[in-house]
Parts: sequence; structure tokens; C-alpha cells
Amino acid sequence: MHLLRITHISKVIADLEQINEIRQPLYYYNPKVTVYVNKVGPYFNPHETYHYYQLPVCRPEKIEHKSLTLGEVLDGDRMAHSLYDIKFRTDVQSKKVLCNVKYTEKELNILRSAIEDLYYFEFVLDDIPIRGFIGHLEEGGFLPHNHKIYLWAHLHFNIEYNKDHIIYANVTTKDQLPISLDGATTPMELVFTYSVKWMPTDLSYAERGTRLRDNSFFPKNLEIHWLSIINSLVLVFLLIGFVVIIMTRVLKSDFARYNIEDEEDADDLDSDDNGWKIIRTDVFRFPPNKNLFCAILGVGSQFLALATGILLMAMAGMFNVHRHGAINAAAVVLYAFTSSISGYVAANMFKKMGGENWVWNINLTSALFALPFFLVWAVINTVAWAYGTTRALPASTVILLMALWVFIGYPLTVLGGIFGKNYAGSFAAPCRTKNIAREIPSVPWYRSAVAHCAIGGFLPFSAISVELYYIFATLWGREQYTLFGILFVVYGILLSVTACISIALTYFQLSAEDYRWWWRSIFSAGSTGIFVFLYALFYYYKRSNMSGLLQTLEFLGYTALTCYVFFLMLATVSFFASLKFVRYIYVNIKMD
Repeated sequence: MHLLRITHISKVIADLEQINEIRQPLYYYNPKVTVYVNKVGPYFNPHETYHYYQLPVCRPEKIEHKSLTLGEVLDGDRMAHSLYDIKFRTDVQSKKVLCNVKYTEKELNILRSAIEDLYYFEFVLDDIPIRGFIGHLEEGGFLPHNHKIYLWAHLHFNIEYNKDHIIYANVTTKDQLPISLDGATTPMELVFTYSVKWMPTDLSYAERGTRLRDNSFFPKNLEIHWLSIINSLVLVFLLIGFVVIIMTRVLKSDFARYNIEDEEDADDLDSDDNGWKIIRTDVFRFPPNKNLFCAILGVGSQFLALATGILLMAMAGMFNVHRHGAINAAAVVLYAFTSSISGYVAANMFKKMGGENWVWNINLTSALFALPFFLVWAVINTVAWAYGTTRALPASTVILLMALWVFIGYPLTVLGGIFGKNYAGSFAAPCRTKNIAREIPSVPWYRSAVAHCAIGGFLPFSAISVELYYIFATLWGREQYTLFGILFVVYGILLSVTACISIALTYFQLSAEDYRWWWRSIFSAGSTGIFVFLYALFYYYKRSNMSGLLQTLEFLGYTALTCYVFFLMLATVSFFASLKFVRYIYVNIKMD
């Protein structure tokens, strides 16, 4: 009897799975295809977007918005139902009337201004973005100067399908005559129409992302840049190999010179002691401003974990062209849940360095990035709200993000700090530190802190300079970045170069009998953020056509925050690599 029941249950489950497979096609029972209008904006300002219905266009009497995910809201999406009546696999050959609009002079001026600024629109059909221009601008000649403005009043939808799935869609105005807005008398009545063509395709539903990437509304600039990456790899490996070989030979010579077993030679060494061994009683002297120092290490470790997590998720295929703003949402959630890492690392190091007020250390750690980010975001969001763009976050999203930090991010930082403090052992320096600090000799300019920061920042920057253009074209352009495997390799190269250069610069500093390597290791590699920001300025003025107050504020503000994250991450890698190296060389020499 029990066996029959189990068999019956298994059959029911199998039937349900079969029904679920049958129900997968979205348009099997409901042939209506919903077209959402989303946003409009200047073509050359990718982050200056407005709601589509802010223009005087066809709209329903009652505007109904689609429920959006956090990532879609952060990406500036504001989808709403449209008047387009499209049914699955049903062509509309003739021009079907969408609506009639009677324009005033003010509304015509709004349209003219939008067309002159090269406004494009974005619709969404079955999670497929459909883009096109609002109108057409003809401009040319010197004497006489031609300046003609046309409006596209008819759109033709081309939709590809495979069985019961939509694979690809776009709109075109080919073979359609635009309507001139020059010298139009008001009130001006226009009739907006559309047509639909369904076309079968052999491309499977799982591969439709490839079709969308290969046929984008925006020009394709991202190419397979394997040769550039291989060139960078060769240069980086040569650099790392050079540093490792030189350092190994130099350290071997130093160890042989310092570890003199003969007592008479040891006495001679004491009389003429120099180099990094002579500062052994000061090299583990803790740096000033330990609180801030440990907070930087904590937040840097958090962003290293966050960046690694994002790249692994991207390589696993969790972000694709159909998931609007998925990376933004993942970054926000991961930032909140990795806060425990920052608390743990900061409190652990602070306790090892003899810090006592760990509560203040935790508060500083939690605010080290969150506070600058909030200030920059507040300014940009205020300007975006004044402009009326979709980049201005609604109050509900702001409350959600604040709740995410207050109820998840900050408590996890405190919890990580408690664990870090309680499980912190002693620093266990291999050398005793004297009470009185040794006098630091003067050094030539090429061994100064500025020179170290220039070298320590430029070399890691050179390792990512090739890929940096593609990253900027994705963040501040129209590209869809898909080469996450390459990006992960470049990420690994960046961290490796940072560690190697930091070790070399720390050795040169100690050889000059300067024991203040703690903060130097932070700023030498962290200065990479300055080079990235300088490249960003070059990209803005020479490689993009962005303009306007809002777009400029967004670019400079968020780029500055990105460079700040570069500083935190690479400073953390640099310090821990230098710490490991300093421990290694002082453990391997014989002390008096």
C-alpha cells in the first residue's frame, strides 16, 4: 500500500514537472505581448535619463507602472504600460493608429529640444530593450545653414520568435517619412501609428542573449582584445619575474652578510652595521593614527571580498543583458553582507597593535566608505531630482537602502569587530622595539615618499590600462561587458603586481634605514587611484561626448568614489604583502 502511494506521489510530481515545462512559454495561453515604455535621454549622456511620459507623446489615461527590482530602480528604469496592442505571432501590416495628439507651441518646443539633443527612447518587450530615436535632425552647410527637425510618428516592430518564445525585437523607421516640425502652426494634430512583423528564427531561447549583444542599437566598440591582454600579461610577468629574481639575489646576499657565525666577523659587523638590519629595533614600531590605519585595512579587505564575489558571480553567468541592473543590486547586497569582514579585520589589527577604544574603531570603519558615498550621492541625487530624471532615487528605494545598512551592514560590522577583537592574538614581532626611536637619515629624491607613490601607483595602473578603457566604456558608455573571464585575469594581475611592487619599495625604504614603512605601504600602492582618476579625466574630455551639469557631476562624483575604492583595496594588498615580507626578512637573520 505504501509502495502504491509513493508511486502515485512520484507520478503526480512528474505530471507537475511536465505541466511546468508546458507552461514555460509565456504566450501559450495569453497571446498579448506587453510593451513597456521606459526612459528617454540624450544619446551622448548615458546617465541622464527621463521617464518616457515626460515627453508629449501617446499615453494612456491612467499610467500604470511595472513593479521593478532594486537593480532596475538603481539603473534608472521606470517602466510603465504603453498603448501598443501587440499579439503573439500576429502581424500588423497596415499602419495601426496608436493615438492622436494635438500639440501646443510649448509641447512642440519640448519635442524640438529633445530631437536637437538627440534623444532616444527605450521600450522593453519580454525583457528585451528596444531603442530608437525620437526624431531626426538634419544639419549642414555653412551659407546657407540647414537646420531641419523631423519627428518619427510611425514605428515598425520587428520581432523574432522560436516556437512560443520571443528571441529578439527592435524598431525601425525605414521606408517611413518623418513629420517636419519646422514652421508648424499650432495647434498641430499628429497621428501616431505602428506596425508589427513577426519572423521565425532557429535561435534557441537560451541563446537569445547572444542575438541581443550582436545587434545593439549602440555602436560596438568592445572587441575581443586578446592580443592586448596577452601583451599586458607578458609585460606583467616579466615585471614580477624581474622583481622576484632581483629581490631573491639581494636578500640572499644580505642574509649571507648579516648572518655571520664567526664571532670576530660579527664584531666587525657591529662596528660597521648598516642597511635594513640596523633598524630592527624600530621596524615594528606601530604607526601613528592606528585607528584610521586599521579602518583602511578593514574596508579594503571588504572591497576585495566584494570585487571577488562580483567577478565570480559574473563568470557563473548570473548577470546577463536581460537582467536590468543585476550587478548594481548584487553589489549593494554584497556590500551589506561583507561588512562583517571589515569589522573583523579592523578590530583584529587594532587589538594586535595595542588599541583600546575598539568601539570608536568599529564606528570609523563603518563610516569610512559609507559617509563619503552618502555625501556624493546626496549631491548627485539632489541635482537629478531637480532635473526630474529617473536617476533620482524614489523615497522608498532610499529608505530600503538605508534600512539595509542600518539593520544589516552596521550590525554585521559590529559583530565582525567583536569576533576580531576577541580572537586577536599578540602581534608577535620577531624583533624587540626600543622605547626611543632611531633617527632617520636623509635620502635622495628618488627614494622619497613622493617617488615611491609615483612608482607604486603607476606600475599597477599600467597593468590595467588596456582593460580600463573597456571598463569605462561599459560604466559610462553603452556597452554590455561580457568578457568577465578576462577581467578576472586582469584583476589577479593587478593584485599580483601591487604585492610585488610594494615588497620591492618596502625593501628599498628599509635599506635606506627608514622604518616608517607602515603608512608608506598604504599610500605607495593606493596612489593607483590617482592615476585612474587622471585617466578618467582624459576619457571624459577626449574619448566621450558627455556634457551638462548632471552628467558631469555623476561622472566626477562616482569616478572619485571608484578611485577611492581602488585606494582602499590596493592599499590593503600592499600593506599585508609588505608585512609578510618584513616578517620574513627579520625572522631569517640572527639577532644580537
